[in-house]
Amino acid sequence: MKAKIHVVLKPGVLDPQGKAVEHALHGLGFKGVEDVRQGKYIELKLKSKDRKKAQAEVEKMCKALLANTVIENYSVELAE
Repeated sequence: MKAKIHVVLKPGVLDPQGKAVEHALHGLGFKGVEDVRQGKYIELKLKSKDRKKAQAEVEKMCKALLANTVIENYSVELAE
């Protein structure tokens, strides 16, 4: 089973990397970009075949290490 995890900063948290990307895009002529928020994508290959157990385990991983839940939100997608 594969877990796909997206981690993004919560709304209202300053994102200097996103602002740098936005500024660079404007400099390249992409004037239609209004806001950029940068995040992380993490992919895990899991041994578990049980969806519920895998979901619970990945949630624990996110809370313990993969996301800073004070300033970040995350979402998990499981795929066979």
